[in-house]
Amino acid sequence: MSTAHEVMARDPAEHSWSADPYADALRAGRGPLFLRRGDGWLLPLDVERWCARADAVDRQVLDRCESAVLDVGCGPGRLVTELAAQGRTALGIDISEAAVAHTLGLGGPALLRSVFEPLPGEGRWNTALLLDDNLGIGGDPRTLLRRVAQLLVPGGLLIAETAPVDVDERADVRLVRGTGAKGATGAAFPWARLGTRALLRYARPLGWRTVDQWSAGGRCFVSLRSRSTSSRADPPKSTAVISSQRARKPSADRPVADS
Repeated sequence: MSTAHEVMARDPAEHSWSADPYADALRAGRGPLFLRRGDGWLLPLDVERWCARADAVDRQVLDRCESAVLDVGCGPGRLVTELAAQGRTALGIDISEAAVAHTLGLGGPALLRSVFEPLPGEGRWNTALLLDDNLGIGGDPRTLLRRVAQLLVPGGLLIAETAPVDVDERADVRLVRGTGAKGATGAAFPWARLGTRALLRYARPLGWRTVDQWSAGGRCFVSLRSRSTSSRADPPKSTAVISSQRARKPSADRPVADS
């Protein structure tokens, strides 16, 4: 989520929402919040789940993590907080000040940082997480997968959550407070949605090896291993650095129609 000030159209139903609707949603622990494509298509953001404690499905994912864990786009921090409570080494990164503050308030370790910026422990993380549809960060899956490979140890583990439908989409989206068109905020930013097959199409040519695929609680996951030996990767695109995490965590649920 961008930390820049954004101007919202206000109506009586929106009087409690500030210029940063994502931050407001985290403080309230609830939506409604959506990503809106230019044609009016909406993707609901599952704020309530992100702000809750790690659930049984989350814990199944965390049980698969190896050693030091980097949660990319950690949001309000339910995952790193759970890992920290278990005494495990973990770090969350997010570009939303509200998300990082929420995570720190829960006792989870987090930094205000984009995945495309310099990070502590580069090349030494054992596991990276891209959950809650954070495969969409930057709108360029290849660039994101190359960057994650740079952060992991050779042969490191990536656990990613994919859309529960066969989709491979890149689009410019805006954050909206509700289903109407008047709640759009800020400039459009690039985002992506990937199903499992699409993720594997991008990952395999980059040297990622499939470890496992599974579904739980209506959510879909893939675990991948990076190359077992280090190799030079293309640097991330400068545009991706700028727009890497302009919106937080679109839900994997199906979109709803614009009203």
